[in-house]
Amino acid sequence: MSVRRCATALAAVAVLGAGAAPAVAASPSPSPSVALPSGLYGSSDPTYDGVWRQSLALLAQDTVGVKPAAKAVDWLTGQQCADGAFAAFRAEPSKACDAKTMVDTNSTAAAVQALVALGGHGTEVGKAVDWLTDHKNKDGGWGYSPGGASDANSTSVVIGALTAAGEKDLDASYDALLTFSLPCDGKGEGAFAFQPDKKGRLTANADATAAGVLGALGRGLAAPAGKKATAPCSDTGDLTPEQAAANGASYLAGAMAKDGHLISALPGSADQPDFGNTADAVVALAAQGGAARAAKPLAWLEKNSAAWAKQNGPAAYAQLVFAAHATGTDPHDFGGEDLVSLLNATGPAPQHQARAEGAKDSAQQGDDSDSYGVYWFVGVCLVAGIGMGFLLSGRRKAGQQP
Repeated sequence: MSVRRCATALAAVAVLGAGAAPAVAASPSPSPSVALPSGLYGSSDPTYDGVWRQSLALLAQDTVGVKPAAKAVDWLTGQQCADGAFAAFRAEPSKACDAKTMVDTNSTAAAVQALVALGGHGTEVGKAVDWLTDHKNKDGGWGYSPGGASDANSTSVVIGALTAAGEKDLDASYDALLTFSLPCDGKGEGAFAFQPDKKGRLTANADATAAGVLGALGRGLAAPAGKKATAPCSDTGDLTPEQAAANGASYLAGAMAKDGHLISALPGSADQPDFGNTADAVVALAAQGGAARAAKPLAWLEKNSAAWAKQNGPAAYAQLVFAAHATGTDPHDFGGEDLVSLLNATGPAPQHQARAEGAKDSAQQGDDSDSYGVYWFVGVCLVAGIGMGFLLSGRRKAGQQP
């Protein structure tokens, strides 16, 4: 849910080439172009990632026993449209949504996951679930924008949301997700593609694979460690969601076997580590095959991710919290960093913070100005005449990252 990921002022809308990884706009200035609400996490422009980063921050806090500030939760629920959908950001939430409001499945699904975890938001969750269900494509999947062609990332994050909300009838959605799974023989070896190209060919995409593994397992962004047996990629018999998840995990493990991290697929960033996608891959590997399978990329993140997270703010800290949670790692001592305190410092002070037994004392909460960077850039793509693409859940960013 390499969510997964990166936005601030969108300088240009990227075009998604057939079979290629999504192109994105250049990294924008951290200076906000809109007034920042007091309940919002992060100090960068929220235009393209406000609901996403807020949802990840709230979900991460809940995962580690932190009770968020009421105004932070109220800001998120206040972003919801009357029909249940969420846009990336609404500067005037008191103004009713209309046909020009650019709602999307990814923001809505992330908000559902956060609100389900927090509890007490049955009305908001129910409306959002109804909207997602009503905007499911005929193939059972979802695109980033309602009506857009289904893609692996969006379908996966929505499956995670609906599963969290207790929805059961998801067979068609799993079937849609499996159409993005590559065979084991040949290039790609069990990976997931984002979308097929114009000729129906699939190209391996690490971002889509990390998301696809979680989606196929019916897991959300904050998935815990699983107990599935690890195995090589296999095409034996009919492909099930569980086997597709195992195949995808095998691909991710192989991709990180040498260096312990994924490589950015962004133009101009050859050989650059992809921090966000690596964090997502840690969650996916642990959720599919247990914490031990994610040990090498986890160790790489602990050693190398501090500067990236500081630059990119709340959603980046949340991704690292998810990686720590999935592997049973102490988020208060992640490579010497207290991820919980650093995340808390990017927004309003939480109501309560629980500490894990034996955890070290938290560092004093800092000022939210420390998080000046932008977490994830927007992967809003135009897919060859068939509609809008997807907003990457913080997985890639030029010159970083991921």
